Parts: sequence; C-alpha cells; structure tokens
Amino acid sequence: MKRILLAVIVAPVIVSFNNTTSIKPEHENSINTKTKNNMKESKDYTSTILVEQNPVTVFNAIKNFRAWWSEEIEGNTDKLNETFFYHYQDVHLSKIKLIEIVPNKKLVYEVLDNEFNFVKDKREWIGTKLIFDISNENGKTKMQFTHEGLVPEHECYSVCQDAWTSYIQGSLKSLITTGKGKPNAKAGGLNAELVEKWGLPKK
Repeated sequence: MKRILLAVIVAPVIVSFNNTTSIKPEHENSINTKTKNNMKESKDYTSTILVEQNPVTVFNAIKNFRAWWSEEIEGNTDKLNETFFYHYQDVHLSKIKLIEIVPNKKLVYEVLDNEFNFVKDKREWIGTKLIFDISNENGKTKMQFTHEGLVPEHECYSVCQDAWTSYIQGSLKSLITTGKGKPNAKAGGLNAELVEKWGLPKK
C-alpha cells in the first residue's frame, strides 16, 4: 500500500515565562506533529445504518449473528463473557467473545483467535474488537459498527471491508427492517462469492 509522507517544517517556538525566554527544540514540535499525523493515517473500519425500527429491535438483531452473518457459528453470540466460533471452510476461522453489553445501546465483541488462509499474517484480527453503538438520530435509530483495529495497513483490509459492508449494509439492515437477514449459508452464500471475487484460496 502506498503511503503519502508529509514533510512538516516547524519553526522554533519562543515561550516566555516571567520575563525569561526559552526555545523549544525544533525536533520536539516535529515529533508531536508526526505522532498526530500517524494517528490520523490509521482509521478503523466503520459502517453506519439509519433505520425506522426502535433500539430494542436493532439491539436484538445484532446479537443474532446466525441471522445476519453466518449459519456456520457455534456457541452463544448473545451472552456476556461467552465465546462463539465462526468459520468458512479454512478461508477464515475466528473465535469471538462478547465482552460488553449496554442494553439497547452497545455491544462489544473481542476477537480472541483468528486465522486467514489468504494473507501472510494469518492472525491479523486477534485483539481487535467489533463494536456496535446504537443511538437516536432525528427520530430514527442509528447503528454504527466499528471494527476497532481493522485498518488500511492490514493485508486483509480490502477483502474484509468489502465483506463487512455487505453484511452490515445488506444482511444486518435487512434483518432489522424486514425480519430476515442474508447470512452466509453453510454452503455457498456471500462467503463463496467473496472467495470467487477476490480469488482467495479454496479448501
């Protein structure tokens, strides 16, 4: 991935205290500026939907991962401190734990273990978090999904952001608004389409 490097020229800053003058080293300001720029460069993946349904409906839909993400899930997806296992053949395997619940407002899941078969670092997702924030906006319900730690620097980013967008904007939104999602089936489904689209290794 190409990066654009910005050269920052910072002049010395003169600071006066009680009639005494000191000069901050030029490199100190440069370091602070570079740190802020690096923080801006790495943005977590986010996807937001706005629906007419109430927060309770949205909250319950999110917890039901089998109804919008995949039928290939083992374990509880809606109980605090419990884990579930997701997989699609050997293309993607993931163990995920629900670590925070704020009823009708927030759900946070942590990826405990993960493996991809199409990137060098097969465990890229480990330690990242799936965060679902629910709020009211102009009489509607807003749901913002953030995959904290999934950033453009990751090798899987292009494939992963494509998949998440399809699941959140397509399947989860459909589950919330119509009562029926479009989860990946045990055979075929969106995962099979993504494997074909991105030329990923098959089982």
